Amino acid sequence: MLVPEGIESLNGSMMAIPVLLMGGIAFFVIERVLGLRRRESPQLMGMVLDYVPEAVALGGLMALGSPVAALLAVLVGLQNIPEGFNAYRELYAQYCSPVKTMAIMKSLVALGPIAGLSGYFFLGEHRYVLGLIMLFSSGGILYLVFQDIAPQSRLKKHWAPPLGAVVGFCVVLFSQMVLEAYG
Repeated sequence: MLVPEGIESLNGSMMAIPVLLMGGIAFFVIERVLGLRRRESPQLMGMVLDYVPEAVALGGLMALGSPVAALLAVLVGLQNIPEGFNAYRELYAQYCSPVKTMAIMKSLVALGPIAGLSGYFFLGEHRYVLGLIMLFSSGGILYLVFQDIAPQSRLKKHWAPPLGAVVGFCVVLFSQMVLEAYG
């Protein structure tokens, strides 16, 4: 839902492709930086990094009166339930304390409403910016999804399959946009 809405917000502009690609690359860079510092928590990172832009986008879509905003909110909520559960398990494995784990999870709760209200009040009249956020977030989500489901085989460059998926998605998106423009 974020990709079609983002493209529509950009009036079908090809700008959608580099923005989506930048989202995937940005999430890759964040993951690499956290991994180098041995603070890698991919489930928690994925949950937070896609939760905040989704909430901003939802707030903006609500302000615009988008007919798909309610459906998107339900879908995002359903997607975030297993992410939250997996992030909890990941943190629990690191800290072995349910109290500390819940304290960290509770500290993140306010991010969603703050992001949603920001989108509602500041992006309701800026459809183009909202589209950029949705597409950037989509690229990051795509990277994280493939990072989670890519084979767990021992690859020196374990980030290559998820980045390849983002690039592949962009190629398909480009092809579809060209066909729609000239077909």
